[in-house]
Amino acid sequence: QVQLVESGGGLVQPGGSLRLSCAASGSIFSNNAMGWYRQAAGKERELVATITRGGSTNYADSVKGRFTISRDNVKNTVSLQMNSLKPEDTAVYYCKADVYTSRISGIRIGTYWGQGTQVTVSS
Repeated sequence: QVQLVESGGGLVQPGGSLRLSCAASGSIFSNNAMGWYRQAAGKERELVATITRGGSTNYADSVKGRFTISRDNVKNTVSLQMNSLKPEDTAVYYCKADVYTSRISGIRIGTYWGQGTQVTVSS
């Protein structure tokens, strides 16, 4: 069973920075495509950033140039560096793993979510 544990959320002023981390266990991490999603109160969950097994990244337009996703296949973690935070970034942030049978090609065999971490941007 894949487990994802997020950390690093909190309260930050507009313009500030936070770094979220997600620790994964229960699978071969390098076989996972990873992503960060967020859900603001009263809204649907939305994609923030993804990183493929090969390290390619993708960002929502709203966070491009401010957020950076990265992965460490030795520590089995994926991180989200968030800079120039805005009040509209306030949400619960979730880590997601798409698990494949191998690092290259392969078959997706499962999708897992973390429990979420709250990020609040307010003065």
